[in-house]
Amino acid sequence: MDTGLYTERDPAIKLRRDQVYGELRRRLMIGHFAIRARLVEERVAAELGVSRTPVREALVRLLADGLVERGEDGGYYVAQPDLTDLRDLYELRITLELRGISRALDPDVRAHDPAILEPLRDQWRALRDDQPEPDPQFVLMDEDFHVTMSRASGNAALTSTLAAVNARIRAVRMYDFLTEDRITLTIIQHLEIAEEVLAGRHAEALTAMRRHVGESMDVVERRAARAITQMALNRGRRHDFDRPANRGQD
Repeated sequence: MDTGLYTERDPAIKLRRDQVYGELRRRLMIGHFAIRARLVEERVAAELGVSRTPVREALVRLLADGLVERGEDGGYYVAQPDLTDLRDLYELRITLELRGISRALDPDVRAHDPAILEPLRDQWRALRDDQPEPDPQFVLMDEDFHVTMSRASGNAALTSTLAAVNARIRAVRMYDFLTEDRITLTIIQHLEIAEEVLAGRHAEALTAMRRHVGESMDVVERRAARAITQMALNRGRRHDFDRPANRGQD
């Protein structure tokens, strides 16, 4: 097999693409653009000093993240964080999370599978010892923790429903992982939950899980609302990124 077909030939190209994606994601999440502003590739590329190709690829990734939307004209537009059903979905999420723990108290239900939980605990211990930098994509690791906890409980229906809820709130939950303190606290709380369940202290695990999810919701709501306010303030000004531009070269 020609592995050159499946790997990045120039590491600098990948770095440049990731940098463009990261910078655009940062600006979107702090409300740098007006709500519904169109992100014109040429203008974005000129502002960042890159070609249109990494910008185009970044916009595709941001569409998957839920941070931009595709308009009827085929262009990319700034998406407003959707807080409409956030509390309802968090309520459903915490119900699923707590049931995944409390069902082990039923004498007819097997305890959580340590073959699943022990590697999960070890993974988060490693993250505690070598903490990653703040990054919205940390949300995927966070989701994996909660889904794996649920899977260890042995109820596949609970787990699949939790995964579906996580997918619906992912775009706003990314706001939880923008600062070092939130990464640190998330790791500490995840370890606390996993260790309490492994030790059979389910009441303590329930308390820790309820506190963990509640604090996360408060942070997400506050930060997303701040971004929405900034987007609204920017609505009245015309930004370089949404002005018409002559088509340039890739």
